[in-house]
Amino acid sequence: MIIMLKSKPYKFLIPLSICLAVASCTPKLAPLAATKVVPESFEKSSDTNTIALTPWRTYFKDPNLINLIDIALKNNQELQITLQEIEIAKNDIRVRKGALLPQVGVGVGAGIEKVGRYTSQGAGDASTEISPGKEMPDPLGDLKIAGYAHWEVDIWKKLRNSRKAAVSRYLATVEGKNFVITSLIAEVADSYYELVALDNQLAIVKQTIALQSNALEIVKFQKQAARSTELAVQKFQAEVMASKSMEFAILQSIKETENAINFLLGQYPQEIKRDSVVFDALLPAIVQSGVPAQLLANRPDIKQAELELEAAKLDVKTARAEFYPSLAITAAVGINAFKPNYLFRMPESMLYSLAGDLVAPLINRNALKAEYSSANARQIQALYNYERTILNAYLEVSSQLSKINNLEKSYDLKSQQVAALNRSIDVAGDLFKSARVDYFEVLMTQRDALESKLELIETKKAQLNAVVHVYRDLGGGWK
Repeated sequence: MIIMLKSKPYKFLIPLSICLAVASCTPKLAPLAATKVVPESFEKSSDTNTIALTPWRTYFKDPNLINLIDIALKNNQELQITLQEIEIAKNDIRVRKGALLPQVGVGVGAGIEKVGRYTSQGAGDASTEISPGKEMPDPLGDLKIAGYAHWEVDIWKKLRNSRKAAVSRYLATVEGKNFVITSLIAEVADSYYELVALDNQLAIVKQTIALQSNALEIVKFQKQAARSTELAVQKFQAEVMASKSMEFAILQSIKETENAINFLLGQYPQEIKRDSVVFDALLPAIVQSGVPAQLLANRPDIKQAELELEAAKLDVKTARAEFYPSLAITAAVGINAFKPNYLFRMPESMLYSLAGDLVAPLINRNALKAEYSSANARQIQALYNYERTILNAYLEVSSQLSKINNLEKSYDLKSQQVAALNRSIDVAGDLFKSARVDYFEVLMTQRDALESKLELIETKKAQLNAVVHVYRDLGGGWK
């Protein structure tokens, strides 16, 4: 249906009423269910102070770790990829905003036409004079220079809702970038503590090798004095070899962990500067979790899911507006003639037009219904994703808080175990020298001491990782 703007009002109302009647058949969809309410507290704590508001430079104390995080935030490829996604989303806003404005262009055209003499147009041209005594040329040229404009009037907010959805998605990509930053900081810290823990494990294995080698020399001396057997010598020798094999395995793990950090930092393999001596003195940070409601403001992934849900809702409104009639206004102004020397003669060569089109979908409604249903399904998906993100955030924090509490108790017990086994090594050595225990007791005591020391370092590393994870899970690090 095409309606000229010069038409009388009653001529405009008739087709408009038909369009609205067609649009009134838009399918109805059930409203979204209400989102679930998050619990009021973590572990029955009502303290609203949260470490999520602490800047990461303040939260981490090791200057080497801070330097590594700085490099990662500048060079990490995944973060750079995310920044380009923000640029893409920003450009999409410009595209949607441009759709709200009239499209204006300039056209230049030239052509020639020869029609049959015995046609209505040919007969008319032959009987027409440009000026007295001067007939129309044959063939007839066509020269045109004109400006054109097309504007879809956004009467149902279809284009505005589309732009708002693009803005929401842009803001979602910004929150996605913040989430990448939070995760990157946590990953660098995890790998750094892993590297320092491996250094300390390597030092313990080397100490154990020295202790075992000394015991081996004692057994060899006792064998020469007929106080021990070749079996004891071979057992001690095997234990030394096992410990040396463990040393090389740890060296390989150190290399792999260094490379993992270098990958996060966007650089080729090089030694990672760290201070491994202070590992035993490192204390986990004091954790203040705040209340679950603060996750909605602090966790970037939750805010990202919320913005994506808002964009999905706007997409449904945009899809619904496709059922309503659209009003488009087109206009043109320029000059038109069949010869160059007539092109700029005014007003005879001037052309202009103005028209309005009111169009409602009639035949292809099944495609619009399908797109509308798909938009609503994506909206429901976004709602479930939002709820799932909140649930996952709460459970992550809850798990980490429990882990921190249990690891603290476990570390105290393992520290006592290591102290007892260190004393037992000295006792076993003295008893072995006096032939009051056999070599097997010494071997088992050394082995148990080595395992417990390595486990103690693993527990300390797990403690440090847990406070990093709870900082990340509470939404800290990106501000």
